[in-house]
Amino acid sequence: MKKWNKDIVTWIIIILFFAGIIMLYNKMNHDYVDLGENAHLPSELHPVVEQNKNKLVDKAAAIGIDVVITETRRSVKQQDKLYAQGRSTGGNIVTHAKGGESYHNYGLAIDYAVRNKNGTLIWSTTYDGNKNGKEDWYEVAEIAKYLGFEWGGDWLNFKDYPHLQMDFGLSINQLKKGVRPDTKTNQ
Repeated sequence: MKKWNKDIVTWIIIILFFAGIIMLYNKMNHDYVDLGENAHLPSELHPVVEQNKNKLVDKAAAIGIDVVITETRRSVKQQDKLYAQGRSTGGNIVTHAKGGESYHNYGLAIDYAVRNKNGTLIWSTTYDGNKNGKEDWYEVAEIAKYLGFEWGGDWLNFKDYPHLQMDFGLSINQLKKGVRPDTKTNQ
């Protein structure tokens, strides 16, 4: 009798394993597109990122914060140039991502700054231009997170305060292999 119970448990585990694989496969086919290893990089932001970028600017404006989008999709060449900054060229290190290793390269990230009433971009995270007692950068980050963005200011190892991204559950390795979020995907 014990052997029979053990066999049933084994088969249940096997069935659940394959059911899980089928569910994952169906999810992949619904939310993602596999364009293959030679897939071209997108030339613009993913539509959901574009839509939420615009919502971010509008929602921030509604509370008196002028957000400027300073960077959107970035080429591999541009990314390599940024990566060289502070390493083989002058300036401070601003990224740890080489070309092809940034969500910017896949149209899934944006960078922002705050602009004061004189038109100057403010890079200080302590600036409170709308005078409500809260730092504008953090207010913008909260709006962005509400819209589904991940904020680089929350990262533990390298704080990237201007950076916002939507990875749609995809890793850089998956993106490099040609897997992309479906352009019809809503987050």
